[in-house]
Amino acid sequence: MFGAFRASHVNQGGLLWKTPWKLSPTRKANVRARLKKVDSVIEAVRASGVQCHSLDRALELPKEHEMPAKDKYTVFSPHAVGYRKGIHKVPKWTRITQRTNPKGF
Repeated sequence: MFGAFRASHVNQGGLLWKTPWKLSPTRKANVRARLKKVDSVIEAVRASGVQCHSLDRALELPKEHEMPAKDKYTVFSPHAVGYRKGIHKVPKWTRITQRTNPKGF
């Protein structure tokens, strides 16, 4: 199409991922609740008497109440300013564990 309404990169594009730059209080509460649910599942499996390598690794992870807020809501990123970025910027951040981060960052 020609004229004032012709297709251009600006008109076709736009903000593709509308991700807020920080977590809202509701989303932070959901993160804490999700971490507590994972802790309860790990504790239930441990109490059932099952022995496996993945359970041993899970028991080494810090619990939700032991984690500082910095580790709950941000993850290490070598490319970000300050080497941290919001956990919600990580793809599939609800499916993988982010409880361990490099020390000092």
